[in-house]
Amino acid sequence: MHAHPLRFICSALLASLTVPLALLAQPAPAPPAVDVSPKSALPAALTAKPEPAAIPAVNQALVLRPPHPSQLVRHEKFNAIAKEGRAQLVFLGDSITHGWDSAGAKTWARKYNDRSAANFGIGGDSTGHILWRIENGNFDGIKPKLVVLMIGTNNTTANPKQSPTDIAAGIKAILEKLAAKTPNTKVLLLGIFPRGETAEDSSRKNNIAVNTLIEKFADGARVFYKDVSPIFLDDRGKLSKEIAPDLLHLNPAGYQRWAEAIEGDIVELTRSSGQTILPPTNLSGPAPIPTVAPTLSPPKK
Repeated sequence: MHAHPLRFICSALLASLTVPLALLAQPAPAPPAVDVSPKSALPAALTAKPEPAAIPAVNQALVLRPPHPSQLVRHEKFNAIAKEGRAQLVFLGDSITHGWDSAGAKTWARKYNDRSAANFGIGGDSTGHILWRIENGNFDGIKPKLVVLMIGTNNTTANPKQSPTDIAAGIKAILEKLAAKTPNTKVLLLGIFPRGETAEDSSRKNNIAVNTLIEKFADGARVFYKDVSPIFLDDRGKLSKEIAPDLLHLNPAGYQRWAEAIEGDIVELTRSSGQTILPPTNLSGPAPIPTVAPTLSPPKK
């Protein structure tokens, strides 16, 4: 008996539908796994947090600093002297300059009392203090013929210690402010005096490095540089307590040596402008200590 053709066709159609339906009934394949291991992370340049912008370091030698409260009266005294307008020779500096009023008083009286001189030294001052004082009246109304400037040793012992480059920048700023205040005034810029017993003293080394830099500020017209350090040292380069009892501040003999070392420069620098500040003719007291004072350094290019 033969199968009915219609039945055969229906069976074939049913078989052809069964396979696809079985495939549809199977679960969908799982998505590929995401690799979260470190090797798949984004480049560090894309994920790292940006570093904050670096803040430029401030040169502390250029920061204006008012005097210690105990010295404000002295500062105001300088302002009063400036307003009078009579001072022709001004010593500007820190405690070593301030010492003209004490250990150096007798030498000052003999050398400078009759020469319209003013002592603008304040103990503890650094370059920043001098900058503040110039900005706050010390040279308002005054047009001295010559300023003798020596500053920087307190910058060396600041906390933190300031570098020779920074200190030199502070001294240069002082010269610029003086030029703005009184452009016709000449400046005798002295190298920072020696401190510490020997040349191996770290503070003395720092000061010597400063002197090497500031020597170049001499221009032969308005600023003149001189390093008188050798007059305070013995033949071995040692600073004696017979000159500086604390190996920093001068005693009377030290101030006499200082005065003698710059006497010729005071006369010469004021003579060249036709405004010579001659030494008084009634000098009294002991004869000057024989010294070989260094000559003025020529301008550095």
